[in-house]
Amino acid sequence: MAGDLDPLEQHLVAALRTLEAPATTTDLPGEAAAAWRSQIASRAIDHAARWLQAQKLGFYTIGSAGHESNALVALGLRPTDPALLHYRSGGFYLARAEQAGHDGVDDVLLGMAAAVEEPIAGGRHKVFGHRELAVIPQTSTIASHLPRAVGIAFAIERARLLGVACAWPLDAVVICSFGDASLNHATAQAALNAAAHFAYRGEPLPLLFVCEDNGIGISVPTPEGWVEQSLHGRPELAVERADGDDPAAVLATATELAAWVREHRQPAVLHLRTVRYLSHAGADLETAYRTGPEIRADFERDPVLATGRWLVAGGRSGDELADEYLDARAAIRERALEATTHRQMETPEEVMCPLAPRNPAVVAELAGAPGREAGERLTLAQAIDAALGDVLERHPETLHFGEDVGVKGGVYGVTRGLQSRFGAARVFDTLLDETTILGLALGTAVSGFVPIPEIQYLAYLHNAEDQLRGEAATLRFFSQGAYRNGMVVRIQGYGYQKGFGGHFHNDNGLGVLRDIPGIVIASPARPNDAAAMLRTCVAAAKADGAVCVFLEPIALYHTRDLHEEGDELWLGAPGAEHVPVGAAYTHRGGDDLTVVTWANGLYLSLRVARRLEERGIGVTVVDLRWLAPLPLGEVLREASATGRTLVVDETRRTGGVGEGIVAELLDAGYDGRLARVASKDSFVPLGDAARLVLLSEDEIEAAALALLDR
Repeated sequence: MAGDLDPLEQHLVAALRTLEAPATTTDLPGEAAAAWRSQIASRAIDHAARWLQAQKLGFYTIGSAGHESNALVALGLRPTDPALLHYRSGGFYLARAEQAGHDGVDDVLLGMAAAVEEPIAGGRHKVFGHRELAVIPQTSTIASHLPRAVGIAFAIERARLLGVACAWPLDAVVICSFGDASLNHATAQAALNAAAHFAYRGEPLPLLFVCEDNGIGISVPTPEGWVEQSLHGRPELAVERADGDDPAAVLATATELAAWVREHRQPAVLHLRTVRYLSHAGADLETAYRTGPEIRADFERDPVLATGRWLVAGGRSGDELADEYLDARAAIRERALEATTHRQMETPEEVMCPLAPRNPAVVAELAGAPGREAGERLTLAQAIDAALGDVLERHPETLHFGEDVGVKGGVYGVTRGLQSRFGAARVFDTLLDETTILGLALGTAVSGFVPIPEIQYLAYLHNAEDQLRGEAATLRFFSQGAYRNGMVVRIQGYGYQKGFGGHFHNDNGLGVLRDIPGIVIASPARPNDAAAMLRTCVAAAKADGAVCVFLEPIALYHTRDLHEEGDELWLGAPGAEHVPVGAAYTHRGGDDLTVVTWANGLYLSLRVARRLEERGIGVTVVDLRWLAPLPLGEVLREASATGRTLVVDETRRTGGVGEGIVAELLDAGYDGRLARVASKDSFVPLGDAARLVLLSEDEIEAAALALLDR
């Protein structure tokens, strides 16, 4: 089989055979031999991936060839240090596996073959991950894992401070690797900035970033010196450089940096110069943008060859090393072929099973809360504040953080008094950066906390939405539930704020949330619902690892009255009742018309129902309360009871929630009269002009009458 070596392999084997041990050999650390084993296995896996692809047997060809010096980084750390790895950190993964007495080769091969027996993702993606190896799986989303790494390092120190259980050793160092092209991504910059900010303030953050710099992003060269200049532009971060073709230096530098971070609990960066072989991936024709001489010139920088030279200096034979590579290559090809015979997933249910497990009985038990004083009736804002207090009191692993939530108590006073009650270690202000806020949530959640981050306005979520989509929602999916990041993301949103506006403070678009598989979206309108549903979300995050989004209608925060001034019909008395995930509430008022709505739409619809009742029209109003999963059974039952259904949707007509409700009703066989009314397809302007595009009571009433007149 050695006859089909490609040019890179030919060069490696030939160069190894020319190596001769010196007269006086050098004593080598034990890590040298371990690095060699991991490096040649990683290289052989990458060639096997291309070989399988050529035979239409493999599914993933982004490899680690040229980056194998990261195996030495792994050997400079402990196998219990949590790791979030770049997709070219194959050498690291195999070295970490060997450290822990585990053979990682089959893990990678089964992943390339999309086999259900692959131990972390079960065939859903080829990732580097394993619970026993403290390697948290990452997909190919560029730099999206860096904010989580900041969050994990933060969590270790916060667990130490608070004395709560942590998933990692309290003296651990978090390791996070990424590529040079990813350094330019806004997400990477946000994470590096957050790490520098922690260091600047003197707050502990035991985090080691590794920038694996191969000088090219797919086909676009990274300007020489750019990575170094960019990293050294943050003096708060300790930065060291090592070249991948100097294995002794890589091991020494990684070991020293890791020890420094472990002792000083401060962040650092290892700038690891590497090279990229075999193009970006199998579908990428490297000769389309690089010349043959350029490609071949990089062969001299081969980290595997460099480790071979290191071993020969210690007395090993070059011929022996070349034979070891060829033997490893042949063995791994056989194992790769065997991996392709393993079963792949066969049903939609099998694919989706890790997405959103539900344990309603456990959630119900956890969600209970002490009843409040009899007759105490609160606004929506007060009820949420009270529920947060209940949660923080009952669950010591909960944290609440965001912009202005601490001393100020939030822009609208919703979190007032919580920091003074529970301390600044549990209720605290963050950087004005939504990516960092969600990154802290991702990291603390996977470490054993139940975070409740706040996004100050719905429009601000769009700055960081991939942290929910690409990181939070996918973790269970790509780890088969081995890793979870249950959280409750409070978002202040929707329109109808009077005297304060513009689209950044009145955002009524939810499309970006509703198509994320597995997440829970809660959207209460009434104070008693808000308190109970918040407790349910925290319980679901804790019991099921659920990623929950808790959407709060700002315009109803301080509302007291429903129909007339002073009636105080919008106040509520939050008690210990439980609202299960996906349970609607029906305001029964008659059998002429069913209105389906939620949040501000509930307030508007109940007011319109009063008008219609004065005309002799009985209206039942269904409050969805949950937008994912939608309570379709209750909606269908109440819609069928009247045979006339109006969906009142405060989001935009195109892509709004109402579209989904109508589609689901029709799919379920509803054959009555059906209509919807929604806000206009517009951003929300400033001032009174907002009323021109947001759904109004008059529009709801007109739509209801038109439906009844059909």
